[in-house]
Amino acid sequence: MWPYPRTLAHRGGGTLAPENTLAALRCGLAYGYRAVEFDVMLASDGVPVVVHDPELGRTVAGRGHINDYTAAQLGAMEAGAWFGPAFAGEGVPTFDAVVNYCKAQRIWMNIEIKPAPGFDVPTGKTVALATRDHFSQEIAAGELLPLLSSFSIAVLEAARQAAPELARGWLVEQIPDGWARTTRKLGVVALHCDHQQLTRAQALAVKEEGLGLFCYTVNTPERASELLAWGVDGFCTDRIDLIGATE
Repeated sequence: MWPYPRTLAHRGGGTLAPENTLAALRCGLAYGYRAVEFDVMLASDGVPVVVHDPELGRTVAGRGHINDYTAAQLGAMEAGAWFGPAFAGEGVPTFDAVVNYCKAQRIWMNIEIKPAPGFDVPTGKTVALATRDHFSQEIAAGELLPLLSSFSIAVLEAARQAAPELARGWLVEQIPDGWARTTRKLGVVALHCDHQQLTRAQALAVKEEGLGLFCYTVNTPERASELLAWGVDGFCTDRIDLIGATE
């Protein structure tokens, strides 16, 4: 039901590095994490880039929207200095750059497809096809592949149509009524939810359905232990300094 690692570094490096940057991946690796979660959307030229917010300003200096700029323009923007001077010069990385780094370092990926408003279908299709291309040899060999995830049902449907060989997880905040019917319709292998909204009874029901259960974002060892005791299969954390990496 869940062949993937148990603990993932949230957005690469948790609270210890600027999120969704190559520096974050290096930080997570330094703490022993060989499993990460990160976010992907499309630049204006259709190139997938790794960034969380659809607007500039919080982690990337500038104004406007991510999809107002090309991937090359975003790569030249400042995405690290907000976190600290040691990270100045980090740009918005392309999806290709992140995947290449993770493959070289044997880091497993939970790829959250996070489309800009109105771009669900092209983003789901593009990211799924790019992932399939990166892992064509692993697909042929039957090796462990990344997991695609999204809050958007349209994204998940587009990804399934484009690359049905890639497994997908459905992201929700609170597990909704009718979740079992929706997961079956989507053909997902896992349900991902906010750990603060999860009850023990829900965890049991999800596991009885035969799905993987993943939680975000768990930041204390005590809560991590409690969730694992409930049957939660995996979680991401910002506190990679407090919660040790496990396979």
